[in-house]
Amino acid sequence: MDEIVIRGMLKWPDVPAVYGWLSLDRRGSWMIKNLSGRFERIANAAVNEFIGRNYAADEQGRWYFQNGPQRVFVALDYTPWVYRLDDSGEGLLAHTGVAARSVDALYLDEAGALLVRAELGIGVLLDRDGAGRERTRDDSDVAGRQRPGRAHPRRRPAGDFRLRATAFAPQRCAGLPITARV
Repeated sequence: MDEIVIRGMLKWPDVPAVYGWLSLDRRGSWMIKNLSGRFERIANAAVNEFIGRNYAADEQGRWYFQNGPQRVFVALDYTPWVYRLDDSGEGLLAHTGVAARSVDALYLDEAGALLVRAELGIGVLLDRDGAGRERTRDDSDVAGRQRPGRAHPRRRPAGDFRLRATAFAPQRCAGLPITARV
């Protein structure tokens, strides 16, 4: 957390929290509610970096941005972390710019998105970085449309997903606890 944020928290310890103004979308963009009540993407790089440096979870698993003395809770579109492949294609970066140093497992959700369990926490891999990683065991396509004569399409990962020379075979996830929602 930034030093200026820590000083603000010490100086004004009882500032009420804010809900419903900040969200994180599935692509890792911070969204803020505008005057019309709609969310719009925060385009200012310095603001995005500041939010990312001061992003954390409380003891109940609720994610927030510490804005000086004020805690701004984040509405999550899906997971608290959004990962993308780094420039080498071998490692992962979170939406905050922090590198995921270790990856424990990969999962495929019901919609075919790749979820990453890393030391930072559970996160979704950007769809562009996970594209083409899934095939089906039978003749159905990835959307589950069946060819005539096929009964139940079953999806499985197409080979391994490689990160830092480690191969991961994504597992199906059912009921994986993603995060506490605000």
